[in-house]
Amino acid sequence: MIYLDYAATSGAKPESVYTAADNALRNASGNPGRSGHKVSLAAGDVVAETRFLASRLFHAENPESIIFCSNATDALNLAIQGSVSDGDHIITSSMEHNSVARPLEHLKDRNIEITKIRASVETGVDPADVEAAIKDNTRLAVFTHISNVTGTMNDIAAIGKICREKGVTFLVDASQSAGAVKIDVQAMDIDMLAMPGHKCLYGPQGTGILYIKPGLDLRPLKQGGTGSRSEMLRQPDDRPEKYESGTLNVPGIAGLGAGIKFIMDTGIENIHARDNMLTTRLIDGLSTLDGVNIHAPRENDRGPVVSITIDGYEPQDVSIYLDQVFDIATRSGLHCAPDAHSTIGTLGSGGTVRISPGYFTTEEEIDACIEAVGIISRGEL
Repeated sequence: MIYLDYAATSGAKPESVYTAADNALRNASGNPGRSGHKVSLAAGDVVAETRFLASRLFHAENPESIIFCSNATDALNLAIQGSVSDGDHIITSSMEHNSVARPLEHLKDRNIEITKIRASVETGVDPADVEAAIKDNTRLAVFTHISNVTGTMNDIAAIGKICREKGVTFLVDASQSAGAVKIDVQAMDIDMLAMPGHKCLYGPQGTGILYIKPGLDLRPLKQGGTGSRSEMLRQPDDRPEKYESGTLNVPGIAGLGAGIKFIMDTGIENIHARDNMLTTRLIDGLSTLDGVNIHAPRENDRGPVVSITIDGYEPQDVSIYLDQVFDIATRSGLHCAPDAHSTIGTLGSGGTVRISPGYFTTEEEIDACIEAVGIISRGEL
């Protein structure tokens, strides 16, 4: 199979990820922080090492700023719902995933006002529009870094600077960017950074991270056993335990740590350059095909995500043809992002076909995809 659905989850991972997860299951299967025996201590070492590696990758102030979650949705819910109160105002965009849009819609029941800034496919959110939307009661601004539908990249550093100057907490959804492009939370004025472990970080599913800036206090969404301060009936305030009740996914975190090591060893600039080369090759090839409409930035920096529609075809039919006839994995539909599809005009027509390569995709696989789309668009099946 030619796997071109990396925006959903990384289809291929470094061999070290598989090895690390297997080793953790066999040799570090204890409960971290709960016991003093060797297997429990080994599990604690796995968690501590991955926390340290993540703090280095994103230039966090300290490892305790890294909170392990079950996925990006878990991280985003903690960040959003744990940081606002009744009567607050939140700014977001028209290109967000439902992992942001649905928690925000839920918060409307608490008399929390939401402003959605319209973004463009080519340039994303205009930072000037963010500044203009800030009000006295604006508590939070939350924006995706890279759209999971079009690959559009927002100028996170510019938005972060405005939020810092205005005293607004800035949350970034890095679901499509963490591990694919360089992110420095301090230099980019990011207060919270949410991400999955299983996409561009090449970790297993069931893993995620939320970076929380030191001094920023969130209400935890769950309470329970932390392995520390067990004499207290109240949830401890110490990080990271305050936000990590229950047993952590040690094998998943071990694999995530191996994925982060791979990124550091390979060089994130090299990963981004390869992603960009593959995406450019894909867009250039698709652009030569009659009847194929491309929904992705053409000129500006972008992520490795390209949406297309083909005249005369339903998106789901195109994905079925690509899978069943050509053995190419893509994703059709609305991609859990109806606001983004409304922005690009595809909400009422079944969405798009999303083609998303990754670091392990080859040029030959991109060319095979272009050829297959061409056969479909010309009606040659």
